[in-house]
Amino acid sequence: MQPALPHKKPFPWHIVVFLAPAVLIYTVFMIYPLIDSLRLSFFTQDARRVEAFAGFENYVRLFTDSNWAPRFWNAFQNNVVFFIVNMLVQNPIALLLATLLSKGGRARSVYRTLIFTPTLLSVVLIGFIWQLILNPLWGIAGGLLKAIGQPQWFQPWLGLPQTALVTIALISVWQFIGIPMMLFYTALIGIPEELTEAARVDGASPWAIFWRVKFPLLLPMVGIVTILTFVGNFNAFDLIYTVKGALAGPNFATDIMGTLFYRTFFGFQLQLGNPTMGATVSTMMFLIILCGVGLYFAWLRRVQTYEF
Repeated sequence: MQPALPHKKPFPWHIVVFLAPAVLIYTVFMIYPLIDSLRLSFFTQDARRVEAFAGFENYVRLFTDSNWAPRFWNAFQNNVVFFIVNMLVQNPIALLLATLLSKGGRARSVYRTLIFTPTLLSVVLIGFIWQLILNPLWGIAGGLLKAIGQPQWFQPWLGLPQTALVTIALISVWQFIGIPMMLFYTALIGIPEELTEAARVDGASPWAIFWRVKFPLLLPMVGIVTILTFVGNFNAFDLIYTVKGALAGPNFATDIMGTLFYRTFFGFQLQLGNPTMGATVSTMMFLIILCGVGLYFAWLRRVQTYEF
């Protein structure tokens, strides 16, 4: 008598059916444009839009040509500043707010909603509102500073090259601080109460409990928030475009990679669009983000290996 053959499981076609629409949409609107942009960055176009393979010529122009290199490095530097402001202002404040909300209280759900509400608003609306608030002629910011006796503090922050970028970065902090706050809050309420109670019994102060018990357990979430901030800031475009337009004034002081890509690819005013150079700029954005994400995963793997 021959042994019965093992029953072969049928192919899970139901998984394919459920995933197919999402995979198709993601491929059409994300993967294909990304691949085609990478391809286009290795070509040049003449006046009749005829493509010719150029290898790394576009990248050489972007890094060395006097018409392209200053704009690219200025946009990259501004993007780094934009990220640093968000990283050093938004995330610590979000952690502080999450810590305060995790302590309980009747109104914590109300506070969570109020803090998270700006995230749900349109970026166009946010930009328009803050332009009105900071307007030196009819904005209320100058009146508020005058009301507290410090009118000399008020400056046309959005109109000065020294302060415009930081001002927009702080507006971004105000709008999106609810996202890291909710992530930190979720991680904090997931910490077992027994750990904090044991530390409290041993005589640890609230400050010591946070830094020696809670914060080490928050490190994975800190890494997630950091990489989300990095990716979001190096993909930023809409807020600066809404507040300062495609030229990212004054004098390109708020120009970042996203606005540089928009002007290069689509053109602006009398400047004609250059799709191949625009694709080169977008490829550099992709490579910068890829390097950042790669460093994050290398750090995460090292931490997990250390814990093991």
